[in-house]
Amino acid sequence: MPELPEVESVRRGLAAHVPSRTIVQVEVLQPRSVRRHLQGPDDFASTLIGRTFGEPRRRGKYLWLPFEDGDALLAHLGMSGQFRLDTTDQPRHSHTRVAVTLDEGPELRFVDQRMFGGLALSRGGADAPPEIAHIAPDLLNPTLDRRALVRRVRTRSSAIKRALLDQSVVSGIGNIYADEALWRAKVHHGRPANDLSAVTVGRLLDAARDVMEEALAVGGTSFDALYVNVNGESGYFDRSLAAYGQEGRPCGRCGTPIVREHFMNRSSFFCPSCQSRG
Repeated sequence: MPELPEVESVRRGLAAHVPSRTIVQVEVLQPRSVRRHLQGPDDFASTLIGRTFGEPRRRGKYLWLPFEDGDALLAHLGMSGQFRLDTTDQPRHSHTRVAVTLDEGPELRFVDQRMFGGLALSRGGADAPPEIAHIAPDLLNPTLDRRALVRRVRTRSSAIKRALLDQSVVSGIGNIYADEALWRAKVHHGRPANDLSAVTVGRLLDAARDVMEEALAVGGTSFDALYVNVNGESGYFDRSLAAYGQEGRPCGRCGTPIVREHFMNRSSFFCPSCQSRG
């Protein structure tokens, strides 16, 4: 599933093209992709026509495209959702679910192979959609209160990785960047969050911020064609991963083979020497 760097890469791509563009036509090719619009796909399409986009925004893994009238188009990419900006003479991807024709420039297409993602109209959601009010700030938010976040993490009795993945605690971190941050901070994923010192939690959060910034600089992490940016290009951070997906390969610090362990219906990758549960 796309995490913060991947969603931010998409947001930046959209920001280069859609602000001040007005919607002239909407085609809903797969009703499931607008299932949260209870009035149905035809109403969804007609409601968007004539609206003008503002600057795309993001919180954690959620992306929204504000309209100048105060509403917003809220998007969640799910496991395979993509926004593509293609010229109208380019063939549509076979998994295009919604196509938006603008008054100028390329056509905005929502592509989603597995259809766990979707689009929704957020009434009054231009500044902050009420649908994501429960989503916490992310580590790249310039107004984030780091001290308060450290305290919040340390109140959790669950495993530290579970706390990192909890979007109501801190948003944007998924399985990939959690494993990478834990490896960098030399913290075992199963240690209780409230057993860690404030210094250790701070170091871990800094590691998560740093690894996501590095991933963002190269377009995020792409393991397959399910994640690309708005130009159809893949990110390259998978080449720099130290823990995630590295089972059996030597740890970049100590040479001990990286281990894969079941965790929360996912896999955790870690170095059993550097990241002792201790």
